[in-house]
Amino acid sequence: MQFGLRAVRFCRALPDTWEARRIGGQLIDASTSVAMNYRAAGRGRSHREFTAKLGTVTEEADESLGWLEFIANLELARGPELIWLLREANELVAIFGSGYATAKEKDRRSRDRRPRDV
Repeated sequence: MQFGLRAVRFCRALPDTWEARRIGGQLIDASTSVAMNYRAAGRGRSHREFTAKLGTVTEEADESLGWLEFIANLELARGPELIWLLREANELVAIFGSGYATAKEKDRRSRDRRPRDV
């Protein structure tokens, strides 16, 4: 949630150009999706649903990182808030990516243990 909130506030400070508004909007979509899909994952009705939502969280965190890198490369922003967001996005990708891999493995093991029809 904190990442999404800070990303929205960060986007408010981007230059008032068409390009910055468009790119900032993409960052807002992705970063807030991290928070909301993580919230939804916790309410999953099954482990498979949890795993699927966690996969979405990982994708959105990675997309957020991509937009932040894009903003940095275009020099639309600089400074400590951009650095914090880049570091946090990298950490979120690593954390959620690892969690997603673990959840997928648990799903696979669960499927492998089920009795097969003869």
